[in-house]
Amino acid sequence: MSTVVDVEGAVGAMRERHRAAAADVPYTDVRTLRIGRDEVTSTGPASPVIDPATGEQWGSVPEATADEVDSAVRAARAAFPAWAALAPTARADALRRMADAIERRAEPLALTNTLENGSPIAETSGAAGNAASILRVFAGMAGFLEEPDIRPFPGGANETLVARDPIGVCALIAPWNFPINLVAIKLAPALLAGCAVVIKPASPTPLSVRFLLDAADEAGIPPGVINLVTGGAATGDALVRHPDVDKVAFTGSTPVGRKIAAACGELLRPVTLELGGKSAAIVLPDADLDAMSAVLLRSCIRNTGQTCYISTRLIATPERYDDLVEMVTGVVGGAVLGDPLDPATVFGPVATAAQRDGVRSLIRAGVAEGARVTVGGDVAPPLPGGSFVAPTVFADVRPDMRIAQEEIFGPVVTILRAADVDDAVAVANSTRFGLGGIVFGADEEAALRVARRVDTGSIGINFFASNHHAPFGGRHDSGLGLEYGIEGLSAYLTPQSVHRAIRRGP
Repeated sequence: MSTVVDVEGAVGAMRERHRAAAADVPYTDVRTLRIGRDEVTSTGPASPVIDPATGEQWGSVPEATADEVDSAVRAARAAFPAWAALAPTARADALRRMADAIERRAEPLALTNTLENGSPIAETSGAAGNAASILRVFAGMAGFLEEPDIRPFPGGANETLVARDPIGVCALIAPWNFPINLVAIKLAPALLAGCAVVIKPASPTPLSVRFLLDAADEAGIPPGVINLVTGGAATGDALVRHPDVDKVAFTGSTPVGRKIAAACGELLRPVTLELGGKSAAIVLPDADLDAMSAVLLRSCIRNTGQTCYISTRLIATPERYDDLVEMVTGVVGGAVLGDPLDPATVFGPVATAAQRDGVRSLIRAGVAEGARVTVGGDVAPPLPGGSFVAPTVFADVRPDMRIAQEEIFGPVVTILRAADVDDAVAVANSTRFGLGGIVFGADEEAALRVARRVDTGSIGINFFASNHHAPFGGRHDSGLGLEYGIEGLSAYLTPQSVHRAIRRGP
């Protein structure tokens, strides 16, 4: 069992700490939407914002109506031409100013994020800096937009100028696990490209995104370029299907992504989907398990297991299997589970009560199918009242088990046995997902050869981290399209080929 912070009186102390934190943040009960240059009072019903650590309501936001979604899209459309007409370097300068303004809001942003989704403060404290980094990286791509792209005809008699235009008004729909960064990876390229946007955050995490809007205001980004609506599925559907939206970018679950893809297909609307994952970490016979233990929590169970790309399936050959089980059990079992506002906490609650119930149901399924719990399991919540799940390690997992096939999105890792390295690759490729992955091995060239055989969009050697300069995206049920890098910027551009004769002579 993981260590629980302040077992004696922990619940009462945690509640007081969270109430005090909620009193310190600027956004709690909000009745407005950001539309154009105004905070518009919504006519929709209020939706509660629940602290997953305590189960208590601490804020609220409105459920935007279809008419309010329409107003937000129309505001974006009105602001689009002037923003698109600016030079890319001018937009890049605005992104850099916005990055600076976000970093100045790091502390209240982190507190709000933790109160919304229960992510440990040690995790959310980096959200502002990461978002600022994303903005600065994309600002550095302004030259790509300004440099002429001229391509010769076969034979050389004529040439084509390939111009890059902003795609238009974009709907940016973000999930609850990383509500700031997963907006930023859409917002930064959209703004640099010259697009105007309407953001819809996930229902559990609608307040922290307002710090991005405040930073945009401080940076001088014109009113209407960034608009905000809050609400659930009905609000999202109205936004996705709005006739004046030119592109949709969504991060979230695969089932919801399928619905959005179907709607965009019907409308012939470009869409970027970053969806679920069930990534694998292949542990080669020469892997350094001590070194692996230092990156295990971040690479395989980050953010209380609520990270799309983490490698929750660990696959080892027989000669390393027992040592791996012992190491993983010790690391996960020794990590602090408790109040997410405590900097020492590694595992907080999962984001919602429904998510908690789903995770515990899959833990029960793993036991029923014969997997062996080495730590955690379907035990009573360690801190009553919140959405806590005991961090859990399963050994003796077969590839066909539900816990080896379905995205659990909670603090659960599974350890599978492979006959040899070839079998480990086959097991890694035995799910319908393809988002992340890791190969652990002392011989990095050999590990690279194994990594290139794994059917996934991104993979690391002895660690995993996203690089803002490099494309990130999923294969198969993990999504469509790419984020980050020039590829992520290109998703917000539409090219025009201008064919022209080459002038010769004076």
